Amino acid sequence: MKEPSSFKIFIVEDDLWYSSMLSHLLSLNPDYQIKKFNSAKEFFAALHEKPDVVSLDYSLPDATGKEVLEKIRLESPDTKVIVISSQEDVKVAINLLKSGVYDYIVKDEDTKERIWHSIQNIRENTNLKKEIEILKEEVVRKYDFTKTIIGNSAAINRVFNLMEKATKTNITISLTGETGTGKEVAAKCIHYNSERSNKPFVAINIAAIPKDLLESELFGHEKGAFTGAVSRRIGKFEEANKGTLFLDEIGEMDLNIQSKLLRALQERELTRVGSNEIIKFDVRIIVATHKNLIEEVKQGNFREDLYYRLLGLPIVLPPLRERENDVLLIAKHYMEQFCKENKLAMKVFSTEAKKIILNHSFPGNIRELKSVIELATVMSEGKEILPEHLNITTNNSLENFIVKDATLKEFNIKLIQYYLNMYNSDVLKVAKKLDIGKSTIYRMVQNKELHINKNQPESALLN
Repeated sequence: MKEPSSFKIFIVEDDLWYSSMLSHLLSLNPDYQIKKFNSAKEFFAALHEKPDVVSLDYSLPDATGKEVLEKIRLESPDTKVIVISSQEDVKVAINLLKSGVYDYIVKDEDTKERIWHSIQNIRENTNLKKEIEILKEEVVRKYDFTKTIIGNSAAINRVFNLMEKATKTNITISLTGETGTGKEVAAKCIHYNSERSNKPFVAINIAAIPKDLLESELFGHEKGAFTGAVSRRIGKFEEANKGTLFLDEIGEMDLNIQSKLLRALQERELTRVGSNEIIKFDVRIIVATHKNLIEEVKQGNFREDLYYRLLGLPIVLPPLRERENDVLLIAKHYMEQFCKENKLAMKVFSTEAKKIILNHSFPGNIRELKSVIELATVMSEGKEILPEHLNITTNNSLENFIVKDATLKEFNIKLIQYYLNMYNSDVLKVAKKLDIGKSTIYRMVQNKELHINKNQPESALLN
C-alpha cells in the first residue's frame, strides 16, 4: 500500500455531499492526502498539521470566511487557500485575491476542472520552491569555508576567524594575496554564509574589462549612450542589488573610473551612462587584489580616499608556502576529486612524492598545485603517485641553500634563483624583495648565472 503523500489537502465544507464529491475527485491523484471537515471548529483543531492547501467554503455555519482566513494566516501562513462559494460576487472575489487567497471558484459545472488545475498548479509551485530551497542549502554547504578552503594550519585558521567575523556584518571586505590563493572562493564563502546569501553574488574582473567599457559594465548604460549601445543595459551594481558585488583585481582600475566608483560608494547611488536618472542601490562590496594597494597609492596609481573607503576588514590569504602541511591535504583533495570525476581508482602519494610537494614553493599557489596533481594522477598508472609523475622541480628548496665550501657569490646566485622560481621570473618583484637592482638580475641572466622559469621565454624576462 502506498504511504500518504506529504502534500496535504484539507476540504472545509458543511455540505456533506459536496465535500464527498471534492474528496473523491482529488483522491484520484494518489499523491494527495485528503482530509474533510464539516465545521470551522473541527478544522481549527487540525490546523496545526499545516496543510499545503485548504479548499474553503466561505459560508460555514460556525465561523465567517474572514475569521477562518485570519486563523489560517496566523497559524499556517504558508498554506494556500482556495475559496469555493455558491455565489458569484466579483467584488468579494477581488478583495479575497488581494488579501492573499490563491483562487476563488464558484460552484458550477466547471468547479471540478478548475479546482483540479488550481491544486495542480499549487503543487508544481510548491515542488519548485522546495527544489530552490534545497539548492540554496546545497550552495551554503558548498561554501562552508571550513570545508571549501581546505587546511588546518595556523595561517589559514587566522583567515577562517576573520571570515567568520565578515559574515556577521555588511562591512566592506578587502582580500589580498598572491595570484592563485583563492580570493574569489573566499569572497563566495563570505557571501553565502552571510544574511545576503539568498541574494545575488555578482563578480567582475576589473583587469579583464577594457577601461573604456568598465563604467558601462559597473553602472550600466541607456540605449544610444554611445556607439554600439543598441539597448539599455543593467550594470553590475544593479545586478547585485541586495546582494554582494565582488570587484576582483581592483588595483587595475583606471583613475577616472576610481573617482566614479568612490562617489557611487559614498552616496550609495549611481547613474547609468547616458542617463540623468539617479538609482539607489544596496550592495555589499568585496574587493580583491594581488597588488600592494598602499604602494599603488604612493605611486599615484590608486586614489588614497578610495583605498580607505575599500579597506574595510582586510583579509590576507596566505600563499601555500606559508601554510605548513596544508599543501598535502589540498593535494589529496584534488587527487580524490579528479579520480571521482574521471572514474579512476583512488591513489596515494609515495613518501618521496610527499617530500617533493612539501618542499616546492608553488609560486602559482593553489592553481598551480591543482594542475600538478591532476597531471600526476593521469601519469600514474599504478596505485601510487611517484616523484616522476610530479611536474615540479625541487632545486628551489631552501634546504639546498647551505652548501659546504660554497662562495658568497654562489650562495647569492642560489638565493636569487630561488626567488625567481618562487615569483615566476618576475624580475621587478624579486629585485624589490631582495632589495637589489633589477639590472643586477638582468646581467646575471645574460651571463647564464641565473635561469628563468622553464615556462617563460628568456626574451620576456629581458624586455
